[in-house]
Amino acid sequence: MSFNIALSGVNAAQKDLDVTANNIANVNTLGFKESRAEFADVYANSIFANAKTQTGSGVQTAAVSQQFHQGALQFTNNSLDMAINGSGFFVMANEMDTLDRTFTRAGAFRLNDEGYVTNSQGHFLQTYKANEDGTPAGLGINSTQALKIPDKAGQPQATEEARTGINLPTKADAIDRAGIAFDATDSATYTSSTSMTIYDSMGDTHTLTQYFTKTGPNPNVTPPITDNQWEMRVAVDGVMKSDSSTPPENSLTLEFDNSGSLTAPLPTEFETEALGFTNGSDPNQQIMIKVPSATLNSGAFEVTESTQDGTTVGRLTKVDVGPDGLVQATYSNGSTENLGIVAMARFPNEQGLTQIGDTQWRESLLSGDVVTGQPNTGVFGKVSVAALEQSNTDLTSELVDLITAQRNFQANSRALEVNSTLQQTILQIR
Repeated sequence: MSFNIALSGVNAAQKDLDVTANNIANVNTLGFKESRAEFADVYANSIFANAKTQTGSGVQTAAVSQQFHQGALQFTNNSLDMAINGSGFFVMANEMDTLDRTFTRAGAFRLNDEGYVTNSQGHFLQTYKANEDGTPAGLGINSTQALKIPDKAGQPQATEEARTGINLPTKADAIDRAGIAFDATDSATYTSSTSMTIYDSMGDTHTLTQYFTKTGPNPNVTPPITDNQWEMRVAVDGVMKSDSSTPPENSLTLEFDNSGSLTAPLPTEFETEALGFTNGSDPNQQIMIKVPSATLNSGAFEVTESTQDGTTVGRLTKVDVGPDGLVQATYSNGSTENLGIVAMARFPNEQGLTQIGDTQWRESLLSGDVVTGQPNTGVFGKVSVAALEQSNTDLTSELVDLITAQRNFQANSRALEVNSTLQQTILQIR
């Protein structure tokens, strides 16, 4: 009997050594969670046994429990590196077309050759689809999808509308149209100008220029020109553009009252004639020119708004991940796109998760059902970008445990040796 008791002690000490050695071996493994060997005594008894004289039957391994406390964060220069500061797991999928999900705390991610975000084993990081306002479209575990970062944004969008807000200087000198003809190449024939970039249907850029000319006062014409009248002209790539509804010389007359407010035309807008591009884009493209705000005062010429709705193809310039897990890509055409929200998962009993290697876990009966959510909401931790969670192994404590396990092993080995000596003595009795 004593042989078995001592042997169980040796096995328990060996298990403790194995667990401690595994913790030490993974001290530099990202997202690793240390384990702890837990033991229980073995006690055999029955209703007819004398409890006062009963001895134990040794020791057994009750459990090897994982410890999910937070590991230290190491900051990096990779914007795809992520660490969870708080509770929760990243959701992963081994393949694109599977609903089987695994879970990890290791956030060393990278792009594969197809633009998907994966870990070092090629498993795909899962995200929720993001709405335009940055909220998740759904939070179910089966609604997650692999995160892909496109290297370009959308298709070219031809400019259909250009908006310019202006303030015109009342102290500017008037230009007599009877004696001076407008010439876009001669700044003496207009008062001020402003330009913006527009796009054709192929995504090529062009320059739209608006010219503003103070024409009043001039009482010698019919009808007389007041002091508060201006002309606006539009040119694209230096060529004047208007439609048949605009006055002669491709101009639109702006009239202001004595307080500097625009009185006519309201609304201030007109559509250009066909732009006639010859680079293979749509030659019939027209642009609606709108002046949503125009004022006249003693200040300087000022542009208060300058926007247009066209875009060209954008190239990826930056990827940002917020504390709430929102992944947003910025492109060279100035556009931004919400690519997804990093999926987060937790379990009622984390210690019940099944280890499957590669610092990943799988749901089990003991862990309970997975609960999904968005980072930095409720009990879920926030995402720290350009950071990695280190192993939570305390090397000093593990080395002390290693010494303790070694002493236990030696002590139980000594008990075996003593038992062997006693047996040998009995066998030598004659």
